[in-house]
Amino acid sequence: MILWAAVFVVALATVLIFILPARRRRRALAAPFPDAWDALLRRRLEPYAGLADPERRQLQDLVRLFLASKRFHGCGGLEVSEEMKVCIAAQACLLLLNRHTEGFPQLQHILVYPGAFLREGEEWHDDGTVSVGSSALLGESWDAGKVILSWEDVDRDLAHFDDGFNVVLHEFAHQLDSESGSENGTPLLSRADSDTWVRVMTREYESLVAAAERGEETLLDPYGATAPAEFFAVVTETFFELPDQLRVQHPELFSLLTAYYRVDPAGWYRA
Repeated sequence: MILWAAVFVVALATVLIFILPARRRRRALAAPFPDAWDALLRRRLEPYAGLADPERRQLQDLVRLFLASKRFHGCGGLEVSEEMKVCIAAQACLLLLNRHTEGFPQLQHILVYPGAFLREGEEWHDDGTVSVGSSALLGESWDAGKVILSWEDVDRDLAHFDDGFNVVLHEFAHQLDSESGSENGTPLLSRADSDTWVRVMTREYESLVAAAERGEETLLDPYGATAPAEFFAVVTETFFELPDQLRVQHPELFSLLTAYYRVDPAGWYRA
């Protein structure tokens, strides 16, 4: 009896881990990419029109798989529309182009608020004391399989895809970061790549921290100086939105991100 129970558990696990995801993938890719989605992304997502045809088809497949495997939840009275889902998915999937990845495998739920949302938590002060308060957030990434977004800010970022700020790119960079087991600014990499990554990112992070302390204006958002994990998310925003500026001002950092993300976004904007 115990043996048969063990066999049943193994068979059930096989179905859940391998058969159902493969079936969902085939079903998601069976139909053509909707013309309405293509028109929507050409109108709302600036880099989309500049993608080479193979990259655009790849992004379309990634979007379909994303929407088939993740659940969206409207919060604060918001009803999440198809347009919202497609726009969020397409931006997130820009991070996956040309990369061998399962497509944010830990992520299950995307919670969308109408605008900035409040989170209560502890705040540490310079004198060592701690207080409990609430702060307004535009986005948040949890390692428990959730991303939370403010639609007002997602919508604004779509209208200004050239200012270096993008809450979707930021929070989904955190998701990539967490795939290594912790959010520390170093995503999953080979050992050789990891050594170079740590050397360049550490130097660039420390440079941004020093500039922030001096009050200098920088290409990179000073928020990236708060922690290595935030630095990775911030440089991801800059890489995809201001690639030419990043290449000029931080050439080694730009090369590092080009190797990791396996794209050169500058070509999308020139096209």
